[in-house]
This record gives sequence, C-alpha cells and structure tokens, in this order.
Amino acid sequence: MSKSKKLLAGPYLFWSVSFVVIPLLIIVYYAFTGEEGGFTFANLAEIVTPENLKALGIALLLSFLSTVVCIILAYPLAMILSSRNMNSSSFIVLIFILPMWMNFLLRTLAWQTLLEKNGVINGVLNFLHLPNLQIINTPYAIVLGMVYNFLPFMVLPIYNVLAKIDKDVINAARDLGANPVQTFLKITLPLSVPGVISGITMVFVPALTTFVISDLLGGGKILLIGNVIEASFKQNSNWNVGSSLSLVLMVFIIASMALVAKYDKDGEGSAF
Repeated sequence: MSKSKKLLAGPYLFWSVSFVVIPLLIIVYYAFTGEEGGFTFANLAEIVTPENLKALGIALLLSFLSTVVCIILAYPLAMILSSRNMNSSSFIVLIFILPMWMNFLLRTLAWQTLLEKNGVINGVLNFLHLPNLQIINTPYAIVLGMVYNFLPFMVLPIYNVLAKIDKDVINAARDLGANPVQTFLKITLPLSVPGVISGITMVFVPALTTFVISDLLGGGKILLIGNVIEASFKQNSNWNVGSSLSLVLMVFIIASMALVAKYDKDGEGSAF
C-alpha cells in the first residue's frame, strides 16, 4: 500500500519540482549573480533605492488597506452565510464566487470601463445630474480593484470556519447568560481566528505582488513593487534585479505562511 501511495504522489512530485522548485532555484541564482555571472549582493541592495522603497511602501500600504476592507466586508457576510441552512448558503456562496470563474484580467478591465471618466458609472451619475466619480488612476481605484478581485479569498476561509462551529457551544454560552456581543467576542471570534488568518494571507500576499491592477486602474501612474519587478524582467531585461526584488517579496510570503502554520495548524481555515 505504501509503495502504491508513493507512485500516486509521483506526478505531484514531478509537477512541484518542475514548476516550483526549479523556478525558485533559477530566481535565487539570478538574484545573487551579476551580469557577468559572478556572485554578488549588489542586486539585493536595489531594494533600498528611493524609487524601489517608495514602490514597496505603497504596495504594503494599499495591500494592508485592501485586506482590512476585505475583513470588514467578509466577516459579516460569512456570519450570515454560516447561519443559514446548508442548501441556501451553498447556493449563495456559489453565486458569490461565480465571478472568479472569469479571467482575472477581464474582471479588472471591466472595472476600468466602469470607473473611467466617460465610463458607465459616470454616465449614470450624469443622467441623474450628480457629480462625477473621479477615482480612476488613483490609489482608491487600485484598492477597489484589489478588494473586488480578492474578497472571495477572505469570505471562503472565514465561512468554512464559522460553519464548523458547533451551534451547541454558542447556545450554551447564551444559556449561561452571555449576550450576543459577549458570545461573539468570547466564542465566535476566537474560534474563527484560523479562518481570519488564512483569509488575511490569501488576500495580502496577492495584493502585495499584483501589478495588473495598478497598471489598469492606476493608469501606470502609481508604481507598486510588482510593477517594478515586471519592468525589470520585461522592459529592462534585467533578470538579476528582478529576481532579487522577487526574493524580498518572498520574505513576506514566508512570513504569511508561518503565520498560517501557527494559527491554523489543522487547516481549518482552508478555503478549498
């Protein structure tokens, strides 16, 4: 039986080595080598240049804001879904994640069409004789795009954890005299921490590394660290600097993984 399990794990092992381990090793190689192939730390020093520090700072700020907004929106929705019966909540969750089946780029382009100066939203506002909405090519548009694209990744982990909470535990707290606020703070919130932590990771990491949203909704005027890395690879053909900046972002990814491993050891907050 053990041999058959190892054979079944073979395709996964091949996939992981080919498309995860080897690409990471290539990134590490380029990050610590110069244009002539010699070992150097000069590429890593590029992160402390004013332009790159600014791009990293803006990316961290916008990612943090989008994550906070996602928590504020996702937690009440997840509580509502978890309180409904299985059939209705499953249908609502399906409707909620349905836009995720559409291509990420198309979803972002749709918001560009909605938010642009002569877009759909401003057309409706003009028809109603209301002031135009001028948020395209601003940080607000980028945060809106992040929240729209990554909100399901916050809702699903929290919903999965809340749905697993034994209702008898909540009823017992109420029988002992706890009011709804005390029940939430003492029972529901602590038990939902694994889902919240998982959701934070699943939103913050892609928001930090994204470059498409800032390109389309920010008009290329607001550079995030993802845009800098993309330009290093595609425009400047400088794989060394691009790889070193990617390694810096890996620090945040590893920290997020460590956070999940600490607070969600049993994988209760897994969204899928």
